Amino acid sequence: MTQTPAPGHAPTGIDGIVSALRTARHGWRERQDAGRDVERFPSRSGVEDVVALVAAALYPRRLGHFRGAAQEEDRFVAAKLLAALTALEREIGAELAYWQKDVDADFPPEQAALVARLFGATLPQVRELIDSDVEAAFLADPAARSVDEILLCYPGAIASLHHRIAHELNALGAPIVARMISELANERTGIDIHPGATIGRHFFIDHGTGVVVGETAIIGERVRVYQHVTLGARSALGTAPRSPRDRFARHPIVEDDVIIYAGATILGRVRIGTRSVIGGNVWLLTDVEPDSVLVQPEALALPRAEGRALRQELEGTA
Repeated sequence: MTQTPAPGHAPTGIDGIVSALRTARHGWRERQDAGRDVERFPSRSGVEDVVALVAAALYPRRLGHFRGAAQEEDRFVAAKLLAALTALEREIGAELAYWQKDVDADFPPEQAALVARLFGATLPQVRELIDSDVEAAFLADPAARSVDEILLCYPGAIASLHHRIAHELNALGAPIVARMISELANERTGIDIHPGATIGRHFFIDHGTGVVVGETAIIGERVRVYQHVTLGARSALGTAPRSPRDRFARHPIVEDDVIIYAGATILGRVRIGTRSVIGGNVWLLTDVEPDSVLVQPEALALPRAEGRALRQELEGTA
C-alpha cells in the first residue's frame, strides 16, 4: 500500500508523486470546486478558433484570406460567421455550465445560443471601432505605410481587435471566454487590456509592449498611449478587506484627446482631463485638470570635468 507523504516531505518514486498530487487535487477541489462542473470549461484552442473566424468575417480579404470575386465575398463572410457563432455557442455553453452553481436557477437551454446571436449583432459596430483605431494609428504614426500594414502588423491594432470582441462578450455575460480572448492578445502583443475596460473610438497604442489597462478603466475618444503605460488600481492595503470578486470602480478615467507617454503609471479612480498630456515615467495618483501637462524633471547634463569624475568613480578607477 502506497503511503501519502507527510506535509513538508518530498515524495519519492512515481507512486509517491502520484499520491501527493492526488492529495493536492482533492484539497483544492474541496476548497474551490465544490459543486462546480469542472469538466465543462471553455476550450482555449476553441476560443482561439472563434477569434480567427470572427476576424475573417470582419476582414475577409486581409485576415480571412478571401481571394474570390467581389460578388462571392458576402457568401464567404456568411460561412465564416456561421462557423464562428456555432463554435462560440459551444464555448459559452461550457462556461454557463461552469457558472451554474453560482446562480439560483438553471440557465435556459437556449441561453448560449442567445448570447452568440446577440454577439453577432454587435459585429458591424465592432468593425467600425477597429477601423477607427487603425485610422488613428495611421494618422499618428509617420512610420506607417498603409492601413493594411497597421491591421496586420501593429501590436496596438491586434490588441484592439481582440479587445473590441472580448468587451462585447464580457458585457453579454461570458467573462471567461472574454478573458481568454484578452489573454490571447496579451501573449501575442504584450498588451494586457481587461475585457471590462470601456474604450472609445480612435484609440491608438503606439509600440504597446507592457501596456496594462484595468477592468474598470474608462478611456475616451482619440486617446493615445505609449509602451509600458499602466492604468491600474491602487492597493487595498489599509482599507477594509474586499472579496477578490467584488466589482467596484478602481481604475482611471481618461477623457478625450489625452496623450500618455511611455512608462507612465496612473493608479486608482483618478480622472485625467480632456486634452491633457502625461509625460514619460510619471507616477500619478490624483486627478488632472483639462489641458494640463505633467512631466518629470528633465535629465541634466553635468559639466565635462564633473561628469568624467563621476564616471571614473562609478567604474572604480578614481
